[in-house]
Amino acid sequence: MVEMDENNPERIAEQILALEKIAKQVMSKEAISRYGNLKLGHTELAIKAIAIIAQAIQTNQIQGKITDEQFKELLREINQGKRQFTFRT
Repeated sequence: MVEMDENNPERIAEQILALEKIAKQVMSKEAISRYGNLKLGHTELAIKAIAIIAQAIQTNQIQGKITDEQFKELLREINQGKRQFTFRT
């Protein structure tokens, strides 16, 4: 997973773009749209979600596309403070 450099805002932006590029490859159009809207209103939550998806991809936990419903479930689990996520595709 990409390490965040908190002292360099430009580097953080680059890292977020890299995470987005990885994650969007397995997200449905609807999930990507929801992510875009979320990023505008709740940036921190959006970044957490995209980082979790990117990490799941890197550890081969995702097979197929992440639907909008699966993305919404991930957001609910993040809000509940769960630490373990399972992608059922």
